[in-house]
Amino acid sequence: MPGPIHLLELKDDIPLTREQVSAITTVHERMREAAIAEGEHFIAAERALDDAFRAGTVTEESLRTLLAEVARSRARLRFIHLAAHLETPGLLTHEQIARYDALRGYRSHGHGTAHGRHGSGEH
Repeated sequence: MPGPIHLLELKDDIPLTREQVSAITTVHERMREAAIAEGEHFIAAERALDDAFRAGTVTEESLRTLLAEVARSRARLRFIHLAAHLETPGLLTHEQIARYDALRGYRSHGHGTAHGRHGSGEH
């Protein structure tokens, strides 16, 4: 599933219409704003974990709680990113998706497109 930032980088090669660029820019900006806010929460959760260790106040129970919050925040960040990918196919033609896949080096798997590297956390 095409990523909004990659679509914008490849807009002339796909090619995208002005309307598509506008819609994809909106998806990207919405994702970016949500990711920044959640990223701040993630950093705070990691800081709380570090602070608890520095203070020597970590117990098994508090460690579980602190790690759970870090994990929830990381999951929310991944969701924000990948949810933006769910929005883009509806803005494109099948031909544009195929062109995107070719330009990004992805292979089609029958009835859709590969999301490939993003599923594993790579960009």
